[in-house]
Amino acid sequence: MNTQGTTPIIELKDIEVEFKTRAGSILRPKKIKAVNGVSLRLMPGRTIGIVGESGCGKSTTANVMCGLQQVTSGQVMFKGKDVTHRNAKDRMRIGRVVSVVFQDPATALNARMSVQDQLMDPLIVHQTGSPEERARRAYELIDMVGLPKSALNALPGQLSGGQRQRVAIARALSLKPDAIIADEPTSALDVSVRAQILNLLSDLKKELGLSMVFISHDIQTVRYVSDEIIVMNHGQIVEHGDARQVLTHPQDPYTQLLLGAAPSLLHPTAAECAPAV
Repeated sequence: MNTQGTTPIIELKDIEVEFKTRAGSILRPKKIKAVNGVSLRLMPGRTIGIVGESGCGKSTTANVMCGLQQVTSGQVMFKGKDVTHRNAKDRMRIGRVVSVVFQDPATALNARMSVQDQLMDPLIVHQTGSPEERARRAYELIDMVGLPKSALNALPGQLSGGQRQRVAIARALSLKPDAIIADEPTSALDVSVRAQILNLLSDLKKELGLSMVFISHDIQTVRYVSDEIIVMNHGQIVEHGDARQVLTHPQDPYTQLLLGAAPSLLHPTAAECAPAV
C-alpha cells in the first residue's frame, strides 16, 4: 500500500452532528450537538488518536469518518471526493478502503458463524475473488493476526476475548483497506491482553502501511499507537497536535486534566514484553 501521498484518505471540514432528544414537543424538538465544528485529515500511513471522556463526540466523529453517520452540516471528503451526501456506490467504495474494529468483539462477531466464514464474508459481499481465493485469504488473515489455523473452524464463543478481537481485526483487513478505524478496541479486554492487541495493531500498521484512527477514553493507551492526538470535549476539538508534543506540553486545561487523572496502566516496556495470546 502507498504510505506516501498528499491527498487525505478522509477529511472532515467543519462538521456538525445534531441529534434530537426526547425532550421538547413534536413541533419544537430539542436538539443536542454531539459534534460541533470538527475538522481533521487522515493522511496515508498515519495514526490519529482521538481521546476524551464518554459523550465527548469521539465515536460519533469516527462513525462519520467510516460512513455510518450523516452530518448535519459541514463537508466529508474521501480521497479528494465530496461524499457528504453519499450514494450506495460511494458507501461500497468507502467500505472497501476503510474498515472498522468495534469495542466488543463478542457482539461484533456472528456467534453462529465459524471464524473462516466471518473472514470470507466481506469478500463475498464485495464479490472479491473465487471461493478458492477467499479461502486462501482467510488462511493468510488468521496467520497475520497470530492465531493458529485451527481457529478457522471455531465459533467465536470457543475463543478468548483477545482471540476474538484478533479475529475482528483480521476481518477488518480482509479487503486490504487503506485505513482502519478502531473504536475502543481494547477497553473490553484484560490489561495484559490489551497490550498484546496494541502491539498487533502497531505491527500491522508498519507492515501494511495502514492509516488508523484509534478512539479511546484513555490518553495513555492512545499515546502508544498514535502519530498525532486529538483531544475532544463537549463535541469540539480542544487540542490537536503531534502525539509527543500533546503529551509532554499539553496546552488545554482539559488535556492536562486527562493526563493527570490517567496514570499509565500500559507502559511501552510492558507492552513489548507481553506474551502472545
